[in-house]
Amino acid sequence: MALKSIMIAKKLELKRAAFEALVAKDAEFATRSAEIEKAIGEATTDEEQQAVEDAMNKFTEEQDAHNAEKEKLSAEIKGLEEDLENAEKDPPKAEPKAEKKDERNNFTMNTINIRSLPMNVRAFDALPKEQRDAIVAQPDVQTFFAELRNAARSKRDITGGELTIPVVFLDLIAENMYRYSKLMRRVRIRNVNGEARQTIAGTVPEAVWTEMCGAIKELTFSFNQITLDGFKVAGYVPVCNSLLEDNDVNLASWIVEMLSEAIGLAKDKAILYGKGAGQKMPLGIVTRLAQESKPSDYPANAPAWVDLHTSNIITIPTASTGEAFWAALAVAAGNTFTRYSRGERFWAMNSKTLATLQSKAILATALGRYVTFDGMTMPIIGGDVEILEFIPDGDIVGGYGDLYLWAQRSGMTIEASREVQFIQDNTVFRGKERADGMPVIPGAFVAININGASVTTSMTFAADTANNAKLSALTVGSLSLSPAFDGDVLSYTATASAATAAVNATTEVAGAQVAIAYNNANVKNGGSVTWLADGAAHPLTVTVKNGNETVVYTVNVTKAS
Repeated sequence: MALKSIMIAKKLELKRAAFEALVAKDAEFATRSAEIEKAIGEATTDEEQQAVEDAMNKFTEEQDAHNAEKEKLSAEIKGLEEDLENAEKDPPKAEPKAEKKDERNNFTMNTINIRSLPMNVRAFDALPKEQRDAIVAQPDVQTFFAELRNAARSKRDITGGELTIPVVFLDLIAENMYRYSKLMRRVRIRNVNGEARQTIAGTVPEAVWTEMCGAIKELTFSFNQITLDGFKVAGYVPVCNSLLEDNDVNLASWIVEMLSEAIGLAKDKAILYGKGAGQKMPLGIVTRLAQESKPSDYPANAPAWVDLHTSNIITIPTASTGEAFWAALAVAAGNTFTRYSRGERFWAMNSKTLATLQSKAILATALGRYVTFDGMTMPIIGGDVEILEFIPDGDIVGGYGDLYLWAQRSGMTIEASREVQFIQDNTVFRGKERADGMPVIPGAFVAININGASVTTSMTFAADTANNAKLSALTVGSLSLSPAFDGDVLSYTATASAATAAVNATTEVAGAQVAIAYNNANVKNGGSVTWLADGAAHPLTVTVKNGNETVVYTVNVTKAS
């Protein structure tokens, strides 16, 4: 990707923005046309008719100039698109050297606007050739490539754990991720190490008017605090082994793009529908809005918990159309009111929902044409539209993104395995990083369904089968467990009448290890236990291990003497 292509891409971006601005004025011309048409019918005197005719002539001139400018921009955009396509086909030309050395002999990378690159251009390829060569020539990058290739050639997983990605790649990935993640640029990001605590100031109290020489009243400010942990987000991609034998530049380009896309898309889903600390992931906006009671692990110093499942989760009847629909949507969006944000709202939905909104905004012009809103700005209520196809049809999630806190841990690692797709001659790579997040002021967000259906408040995530240590069933003879067995409940009680009982534990994931113990003795899964008959409760423990996860279930069994 030469500098010429970057320049053309920038020009294309500006031309498209100008064209969208002109398209946005189409509705204004349609309104003026309707007003003039109405004025023609109302004009009765010669003076009034002359005034209407003058207004019509002026309007026609402006509209013709507007349409001509649109046609001109459209032609220029088409030409630039062809130029960009041709430039990307041309072999890269020599670029000025990008490698620089500071006083400490450290590599310094030139700055490019990665976020504005077309989606068909890989971030690493956008760098000048001299700069790409300089990056892959660095000792830490060469070491990383060697370890990566050696791991892929081996017949087992990486035995030394994980490979740490060089810092120069982390900078590229961090920027490139914004092309794949629609919401990371909307939320507030803090780079932290370890556990993060965010202090939240309450609303600013109103100052008090008094006499010039009167005593000044003390104002009371309140502060709250939320705590964020660190959870791992990982994505894996299979790659043909032949690519690993390719040159270092191509391999570097692939690594940057693969990690950016895999992890960037996972973050968007977590920001909206993450299940929270209990499921080892960030707390999503919709998940928080759907809470009907205060969680048992809610931080003591956090802002007071508020029930939002009725006020901020709204359904608009599907029969609503025209002014009634947009009025209902405006009222629903108004529930994001907050004194904490100074930013802009965003609205996330899938493309089908956007099409439904556009259909409800269709207007007929005086010239017999039909128009609707264009671009990615929500009409009436304002705010940018973000398209995320995993959002269910009819659902819109939005609010003030700067009031969602995303805690980003430093560093990213990559693992490789050849076992998973050995027959396909692929090596599976998995990129991982640690993060957490939650809505700091949840009342600044809403979830709306415009199809008259209930808002989807729970989203299915890819199962973490590598670390699932839960049971799907647990039976202890014919004993009745209290409460009834649930894989998420760890403690039970039971009363035995027989002297013995068989214990059967079934894991959710095949291959998980099960260890059963009672009265300091190990019991085989499916084996029988002889109860202590002394009228006291004695624990029967079932320990499940899988990957890095360990879950212990306890049944306190009482047998009368």
